[in-house]
Amino acid sequence: MHPALFLIPVTLGDTEHRNVLPAYNLDIIRGIRYFVVENVRSARRFLKKADPSVVIDELTFFELNRHTSPASLSGFLEPLARGESVGVLSEAGCPAVADPGADVVAIAQRKRYRVVPLVGPSSILMALMASGFNGQHFAFHGYLPVDAPARAERIRALESRVYSENETQIFIETPYRNNKLMADFVRICRPATKLCVASAITCEGEWIRTLAVKDWTGGMPELDRKPTIFLIYKQDDYETI
Repeated sequence: MHPALFLIPVTLGDTEHRNVLPAYNLDIIRGIRYFVVENVRSARRFLKKADPSVVIDELTFFELNRHTSPASLSGFLEPLARGESVGVLSEAGCPAVADPGADVVAIAQRKRYRVVPLVGPSSILMALMASGFNGQHFAFHGYLPVDAPARAERIRALESRVYSENETQIFIETPYRNNKLMADFVRICRPATKLCVASAITCEGEWIRTLAVKDWTGGMPELDRKPTIFLIYKQDDYETI
C-alpha cells in the first residue's frame, strides 16, 4: 500500500458495516497504524467492530476536535513523512465533510502528500438523492444560528435563493434541536416551498419524506435525538404528473 492520507467513512449509526462500507475499506484499515479521529473512544469501537482482529493497543490516535490547537495539526501527519499511511475517521459518515478532518486534509494537500477518499455513506448526499430536489445546483449550510430572530432571517434569505437561483438548500442541526428547527421551517417558509426531512439514514427507522410546507402543518414527525438532514426547494414542473 502506497503511503497516503486515507479518508475513511464511518457508519452513520448502529448499522451493519457490510451494508454500507466496501470490503476494500477494511483492507486499507488493516494496513494503517496511525489515525486522526474526532473521538478516540468511538474510533476504537468502530475499528474493533469493523475487524475484531485489529489490535487497538498497537494503534496511535491523534484527536482532532474543537479543542485541538492548530499548532498540533502538522504533527498528526509526521508518519506520512516517514512513509507510513494515516487514516482520518469522523464520528459518523464521511470525514472532512461538515467535519474538522478538513483541516488536516488541507495541510496534507499543502505538503503534497497523497490524499485518498474512500467510498462510504454521506447523509448529506444521500438525503439530496432521496429528496427529489435539484441535485445539479445545491448548497450545504450546516447549522443555522441558535438565536431565534437571526435564524428566521437566515431561513428567509436562503429560501429566497431557492427561487432566485434554483438552488436546493441543505441543513443539519444538533439532534436535540431537530423538532424546533422543523417547526421553524414550517412557520417561516412559504406554504408552497418544499421541505424534505431525512432522518436516521441507513439506520433502523430510516425515514425520508418530501412535502410542501403547508402539508407538514398537520403532523410533523418526532425527530428528537435522531440524526436528521433538512432540505428546502421549490415546486417544480413535475408537480402535475
